[in-house]
This record gives sequence, C-alpha cells and structure tokens, in this order.
Amino acid sequence: MNPTRATRLAGPAMLASAAVLALVVGLAYGGGAAPLLIADPGPVVRWGLPLVTLAVNLSAAGLIGSLVLALFALEAETKPFDTALDVASISAALFTVASALTAFFTFLNIFNATPSADAEFGQQLGRFLVDTDTGRAWAITTIAGAALTVLTFAVRGWTPTLLVAVLAVASLIPMATQGHSGDEANHNTAVVALALHIIGAAVWLGGVLLLVALRPQLDRTQLAVVLGRYSSIALAAFVVVALSGVARAVVGVVAWQNLLSPYGAILAVKVAALLAIGALGAWYRRGLIGRIGTDATGSATRRFWGLITLELAFMGIASGAAVALSRTPPPVDTKLPAVPSPAEVLTGAPLPPELTPIRWITSWDIDLLWAFAVGFGAFFYLAGVWRLRRRGDRWPLYRTILWLCGLASLFWVTSGSVGAYQDYLFSMHMVGHMLLSMAIPMLLVFGAPVTLASRAIVKRTDGSRGGREWILWAVHTPFSRVVTHPLFAAAMFIGSLWAFYYSDLFRWSLYDHLGHEWMIVHFLISGYLFVLSLVGIDPVPYRFPYPFRLVTLIAVMAMHAFFGIAIMMASGLFVADWFGAMGRTWGDLPLVDQYTGGGVAWSIGEIPTLILAITVAIQWSRSDERAQRRGDRQADRTGDAELEAYNARLQALADRDARRGE
Repeated sequence: MNPTRATRLAGPAMLASAAVLALVVGLAYGGGAAPLLIADPGPVVRWGLPLVTLAVNLSAAGLIGSLVLALFALEAETKPFDTALDVASISAALFTVASALTAFFTFLNIFNATPSADAEFGQQLGRFLVDTDTGRAWAITTIAGAALTVLTFAVRGWTPTLLVAVLAVASLIPMATQGHSGDEANHNTAVVALALHIIGAAVWLGGVLLLVALRPQLDRTQLAVVLGRYSSIALAAFVVVALSGVARAVVGVVAWQNLLSPYGAILAVKVAALLAIGALGAWYRRGLIGRIGTDATGSATRRFWGLITLELAFMGIASGAAVALSRTPPPVDTKLPAVPSPAEVLTGAPLPPELTPIRWITSWDIDLLWAFAVGFGAFFYLAGVWRLRRRGDRWPLYRTILWLCGLASLFWVTSGSVGAYQDYLFSMHMVGHMLLSMAIPMLLVFGAPVTLASRAIVKRTDGSRGGREWILWAVHTPFSRVVTHPLFAAAMFIGSLWAFYYSDLFRWSLYDHLGHEWMIVHFLISGYLFVLSLVGIDPVPYRFPYPFRLVTLIAVMAMHAFFGIAIMMASGLFVADWFGAMGRTWGDLPLVDQYTGGGVAWSIGEIPTLILAITVAIQWSRSDERAQRRGDRQADRTGDAELEAYNARLQALADRDARRGE
C-alpha cells in the first residue's frame, strides 16, 4: 500500500474546503458577518475572526487527536508514534499562530481599533490581553500553544507524551469559557457543554487526520489493529459530542419553534453532518475494519479510505457550521435581566424556591461533566463484569451493587438537590462535601475497579498501551506510592478540610465554576485515597497493620469532629459577600445555616468514619481467622511436623537440664 502524496492530501483538503464553505454559507445566511450599525470593525475583521477561529479548532483537533491516538493505539519509540508526535507538533504550531490571530481580531472587534504602529495602539492591545477576561484567555491559549509546539517536538516517551496530552486538553478550557458570555443565563451549563463538545470533537477529528498521516507506514494487519482501537475512542467521542451538543443547543434555542430561525437552520446542518459521520463510522467499523487485515485484493482498504475522505468532508461541514453558529445571534435573548437579582448576579441563575422535603428528590441541576463521568463509569464497569461472566469467571455481586450505588450518589450530589442548592445554603454545601469525601469514596473503593480492570481488559502484547496497561502503570508509579501511603492519605484528607475552608480556595469554588469542579475532584480523590489506604480491595504499595489503621481512624475522627465544632463556634460568616448577599428570603439566616452546616460535619460526617472503623475491625478479625486456617492447613499437610519438632526441642532441653541436675 503506497498511496501517492495527492491521495493522502485529498482527505485534509476535503476537510478544509468543506469547513470554509460551510462557514461562509453559515455566516452569510445567519448574519454572523453582517455589518454592525454602530462601531462596525470592517469586513476584514467580521470575516477574518471566524476564519481564524475555525483554524484554531482544526489545529486543536490535529494536536489533541494525534496525542490521544498515539497513547492508546501505537507503540512508543516507533516510526508511527514519532509521526503522531510530528503531526501534533505541526498542529500545535498552527494552533499557536491561529490563537494569536484570534486574539488580535477579537481585540479589533471589541474595541473597533484601527491597526497602527504607534504606541497608543500597542498599549490598548496590551491592556486588552492583560486586563480583560477575553484577552487573558486568548493570551493563555497562545502561550500554551507555543509551549506545546516545543514539547511535542521534544518528547518521545510514554510519560512525557501523556503529560503533554493533559496540557493540550487543558489549553482548550480558556476557549470554552469565552464561548458563552458570563452575563448570560445558564452560563456554567453552557461552558461545560462547550468544553466537552470541543474536546470530544478534537479527539474524534484529530484521530482521523492522524490515520491519514499514518497510512503509508502501516500494513494491512497493523492498520486493522489501529483502526479497531481508534473506533473505540471515536465511539466515546461521538457520545460526548452528541450529548454535549444537545445540551448546548438547548441553552441557545430554548424552545422547539426557534429551530425555524437562521440559528436553528445552521444547527440543523451541524446535527445532520454529525449524524452522517456517525452513520459512516458505524458502517465501516462494523463492516470493513475486520476485513482490512485479510483483504488480499485491497478492495476493502480502498473503500475504507474513500469513506474516510467522505467522513472528513462531513467533519468539515460540522466544524464550519459550529463556528458560524457561535457568530450567529441566538433566536432568544439569553442575557440576564436588565436589573438582575442578587442570586442572578452571583450565580447566573434565579434564586430557587424554598428547599422542602419533596424538593430533596425533585430538584435537579445537571452537571454535564459528572453526568458523563457517572455514565461512562457505569458502562465500563458493567462491560467488565459482563466480559468476566462470559468467559466463566466470577465477580462478587455486592461489589457491582456498591459501585453503582456510589456512582448514583455521585450523580445526585453533583446534579440533584445538593448540587441545585449548595450555592445558596452552606448547610447543603456541607452535606455534599461530607458525601463526596466520605460516603461516596467508601462505596467506590469497595467496588474494586482496578482489580476488575486488570482482570477484564485484554492484555496487549505488541508494545502499545491500552486501558489495562495505563491503569497498572498508574498504580505502580512512584507518585502512586506516595499518595496512597496511609500517612499521606490521612494528612491530605483531614488537612484539606482546614486548608479549603480557611483560605481563598472556598471563595474560588463559589465564584468560578472551574474552582467548583476542582473542589469536587479534590474531595472525591482525597476521600478515595484515604479509604483505599485503609480498607481497599485494590492493590496499593503499602498498608498499615490493622492496629495502626484503627489508631489512624480514631485520630481522623477526632480532628474531623473538631473541624465541625470549629465551624459551629464561628462568629463570622464564611464568604459573607456570597452567602450573606444572596438575597435569600426563605430558610434560616445565613449564620444559623452555617451553624447547621458545622453540625452536619460534626455529626453526620462521622457516620462513614464509624463504618470504616467497623470494617477495619471485621477485616482484622477475618485476617486472624485466615491466618489460623492457613496454619491448620499447613499442619494437615505436614502432619503437625512443626508442632512435633517444637515439642521435641522442648523435651531435649528438659532432658539436658535433668542431666545437669544429677
């Protein structure tokens, strides 16, 4: 298989052409590039800004998709792996240039400035990049792109590539925060949906581009293997793109009748392109991938690459329509009221109704990030259990039940009544904290996900790393040995309580949605590591003997109770400019509610710790029983040889003493 350069360039050329065409048509039809009545920046800016934004999106896809596919489908220090990093490096360079141009055009669009070489223009641009949220976001993106350009060119090993991939994904977050104005309703939902949409699309599209670049380097057998691995990544990315796209569309469209607007028409084009991509993917992944490895005539291979070219065309249409959609005015006004309430100023949403017993069940505020995490966590766990049972292996039912209960609790805390009211009630925030750091980790740890993955995921033998290899690598890294050590886990668990609430971290988690998501991740992981170090089923490098585990638990319980009492005794309000300025007209006064939150930390928060203490005691008792049974089995096998030898030794000593006495 030696395709010509023209054949290899056909797919990317089709992608770029379709994307630009869809963008131009979408802007013309939706009015995204129409002249402004006041302070119009000119046609160069009106058309140039969406074009460079499209370049940012496509280059980001080449960067992230190449890194992800290299990590999960290729072997390090081989030519295909190096090619993947070369593609990522070129994409990162384009990403850097496109981000810088986007920052420049955005400045011209907002300030209606005329480019010049004088000092005043440079000072205005500098203030935009430093003093405004939009300018800072694009400045950070550009700097990150420049760093990624160097890193992707320099690294070649597994671990450095993984770290670069994490940085590449993080570099897209500032872009997502600028995709929905902070003075609009449902800002947090729109930002999370857009971030997931961008990342999922980048992984999906970038993987296809890398496959085209790798085409000359893979024979039929290798191509079939890599395609099979990419298909799993693409399926997950398609689910993320589709569902996050629906959530983002709901924020912009609001009602069905608004689909008849220009915004709705462009959205329909994008949806149709995504559905076509999904259909093509299902077709060739189910019908062609399995035949490529044994296709001696090459007909299946040629048909596959033809479908890839068509898929790239549809991806271009979807990409161009997405950028046009971001520039098209939505059919409804999603901005906050001209005179917003205090709650709307602080949270971007109106004050919810009073929390009643029934609303503990009926109130929902879906957090898409954790909805996806819970959904994928349940799917992959059940898939692993099903695979074990299909080959005749057993997996305890109680572990599956506990894992699913833990995920259900996590979904309720992040998207149910706790998530819906925690911004308004300190007590509800503390309920969520206690569940995230204590109850939910305990359920998840008893699910033993690492043990399940090591048994269910097929081991690779070709030098690449799949899910099993990456999980076991993470378990055995020096970093893992540190964070799973009982002393470190206990110190992190209890120390983060004080560090979080008595520093500006708590304020950050309230005012910034990124801080809120970080808070959830931190408390969940710190609680998981603490429980894992004490009673976990999954392997860790070291655990205390059982007496020291109980001592550790008692110490943690005491410090946790003292933390709750300290909150109850506080005379001032935590983050008074938030909880005290919410304008809440129902429920307890903020200081009284804070006192209740301290009581939650002191009383209810100790229940999971008590359960852990009981579990440690039971495990200790069972370990003694197992040791006794092992000793009994050893005695049965040897006929009590050890006991007889011991008795003979004692008798010999007694005989010696008797002779000396004579």
